Amino acid sequence: MSIWDTVAAPIIAIINKVVPDKTAAAAATAALQQMQMKGELDDELMQLQAITTNQSDINKVEASSTSLFVAGWRPAIGWVCATAFAFQFLLKPLAEWCATLAGHPVTLPGLDSSLPQLTYALLGLGAYRTVEKFKGVAGNH
Repeated sequence: MSIWDTVAAPIIAIINKVVPDKTAAAAATAALQQMQMKGELDDELMQLQAITTNQSDINKVEASSTSLFVAGWRPAIGWVCATAFAFQFLLKPLAEWCATLAGHPVTLPGLDSSLPQLTYALLGLGAYRTVEKFKGVAGNH
């Protein structure tokens, strides 16, 4: 039993949901099953695994670097996000309040609404980093 046996069912379900035309969905499903029977999908999976392994090796080399510009992208993005949150939820309201108290009410521009999405993504990376540290594979950057 190949990995495609377990992957094919979700792919077929996605095809059925995404393609509104039932005949086109059936044709796409049949093409996927035919590729699976010919073994083409297994070859494709092996190629993707080789590419992923090569990229993983590159990532390991970059992560082992002590240069801030090579291995310091996570901290840089984290500081940018923390600064944005500090401005949006601390500095901006306090500055507007102080300006109102001084008799010069002002409305400062806010940040884009995608800030929470960025933060959630960074928290996910932070959790991954924590797992790396527990496993002892994280470098000291």
